[in-house]
Amino acid sequence: MPPLIQGNNQQPQKLDFRSVDYKYKYPLGLRLKPGSKLHDALVKELLSRAQSSASMMTTRFSAWKKLDQTMTAYIEIDSDEKKVKNDDNRKPVSIVFPYSYVILETMLAYMSAVFLQPPFFRYEGVGSEDTIGAILLENVVNNGAIKSKVPLALHTMIRDSFVYGIGVGAPVWVVKRAKKVIKRRKKFFSRVLGMIKETGDFERATQEGVSYEGNALNNIDPYLLLPDPNVPIHEVQKGEYIGWIERSNLMRMRSEELNSDDCFNVEYLQHVKGAISTIYDKDSSGRASKTGMSPLGDSTGLTNPVDNIHMYVELIPSEWGLGAGKKPEKWTFRLSADAIITKAAPTNLNHNMFPVAVAAPDTDGYSSIPTSRLEILGGMQTTLDWLFNSHVANVRKSINDMFVVDPYSVNVNDIKNPSAGKLIRTRRPVWGKGVQNVMQQLAVSDVTRGHIADSTFIVQWMQKIGAADDAMMGSTRQGGPERIPGAEAAATQQGSANRMQRLAMLISYQAMQDIGYMFACHTQQLMSEDTFVKLTGDHMEKLKAEYGITDPKVKVSPFDLLIDFDTVVSDGSVPNSGFTPFWIEMFKFISADPALRAAFDVKRIFKHIARNLGAKNVDDFEIKVVPDEQIPGMVAGGQLTQVPQGGLGNVNGSVSGDDGAV
Repeated sequence: MPPLIQGNNQQPQKLDFRSVDYKYKYPLGLRLKPGSKLHDALVKELLSRAQSSASMMTTRFSAWKKLDQTMTAYIEIDSDEKKVKNDDNRKPVSIVFPYSYVILETMLAYMSAVFLQPPFFRYEGVGSEDTIGAILLENVVNNGAIKSKVPLALHTMIRDSFVYGIGVGAPVWVVKRAKKVIKRRKKFFSRVLGMIKETGDFERATQEGVSYEGNALNNIDPYLLLPDPNVPIHEVQKGEYIGWIERSNLMRMRSEELNSDDCFNVEYLQHVKGAISTIYDKDSSGRASKTGMSPLGDSTGLTNPVDNIHMYVELIPSEWGLGAGKKPEKWTFRLSADAIITKAAPTNLNHNMFPVAVAAPDTDGYSSIPTSRLEILGGMQTTLDWLFNSHVANVRKSINDMFVVDPYSVNVNDIKNPSAGKLIRTRRPVWGKGVQNVMQQLAVSDVTRGHIADSTFIVQWMQKIGAADDAMMGSTRQGGPERIPGAEAAATQQGSANRMQRLAMLISYQAMQDIGYMFACHTQQLMSEDTFVKLTGDHMEKLKAEYGITDPKVKVSPFDLLIDFDTVVSDGSVPNSGFTPFWIEMFKFISADPALRAAFDVKRIFKHIARNLGAKNVDDFEIKVVPDEQIPGMVAGGQLTQVPQGGLGNVNGSVSGDDGAV
């Protein structure tokens, strides 16, 4: 528990964190005790940058909250609709017609096919001597991406880029330690030999070690982002800083301090009352009111929340009092509770970049925060909601019987009863006089009858603007009995795909290229243990053809990856889907013409077509023919078996050579 003192009101009060000293040893010999001159100067610098960013970002929050409402199909129920629901829960009330959500799903489906199919990141060696290293690097990076679930983070980043206009990911290097059970021989102390000896029996033992080391990708909520407002958002590497806010808790930060040399000053946080940042001091997204989850976490008082401002800053150390360096360096800071610095060190990454990547496919190239794709559709979505909900409200009004009654002649309470098979009683003065003129129903007309047709018109334009037609959505065309010519349908679908491809290509250049480059650099710089990768497909064929490597499982050491490489940028097209009908027709011409067969590799063309059609294991069906000169060596190595005298009978396989090896 933190030290406590008694105030004038006799209530326990926490000590001022500046009045205690926990004797921390700070990195680089810096004096970073809270309250010191250097510490407070750094706090002022970091807060001023965070406040400058927040003043720009908050201008977009109202538009983003409307988009969140569209994505959750959630509308606050007004007083009249609450009364309707209380009367009969089956009656519909206002909703968001989720067509923007459908368009978002269509765009995400295309982007998932482009970016979320392994390999996620491709590399090429700069020189011929870098070929094997680039192949191994690609496999190590992509295997690690699968283990750390990078595709999920990429999906969130791409989704944010379409909803809010920006999607942000932070590449990090993760080292996880865990215990595992191993087998070892039992040991005993021999008094005769005076030493420990092993027996022939085994026993189980628990050993702690590195369970995983590799890249991971952390998502940054756009509501909590703190970018440099002086540069376009997709060019964060040109800014002087970039940061974000994360809510943690005191216990988690104490554990981190025990296991990390970069973390300090955490014990001072126990003396801070309400360790919440004033930059974004409340849930700006409104998610907590709808889904129960706030980007700033729990503030119920059951835990000890701490808001951390993470910030990367490019600075000159001598000007900030952080050393004698006079050249720009990138530093990492963490400001906790707006008052205590708990991290401060040079970033020390070989790529010398801010480890942050931003996707903004709808940027105009200049804006700090661009208008998103769904925000462009926002006006049409609002109109669509109004058309649909006004029609529902009119129908709901119409099916409620509306009568003009003579309250002197009829019991009004009987009319109000909503149950079926009701009995309406007349009042005593009119008994025996008939019921013809007691009550009369008003004529009701549906003035919103055309709203559904208007909704269809709005939907069609939303499809055109969002580049998501029925074919892209996987839906059949709605319309009359006439058929669309095949050429027109193909051209329409190709045009929509081209628009999607443009967005994907922008995301690839803006974010995927940077993430892939940083992942590779982190692996080269920080990987410390050997690992194994399994090579398949083109990689295995290339290594086998050029370097004689035949074992698909290859042991990779950190030194194997120290090569020069280039990151391959995706062109935005969906893999294995390009012009398959064209290739089939070309294959027919080439295979039928001897001159073309001599000029083109028919086998590789066939494999290309098969892979475009979805086959991933084409090589499994290939007949392997071994040249005669290689047979003796492969027999000696056990890769081929000598056929017994008399043969094998009906053998499914390939036989080559005169010596009967298979």
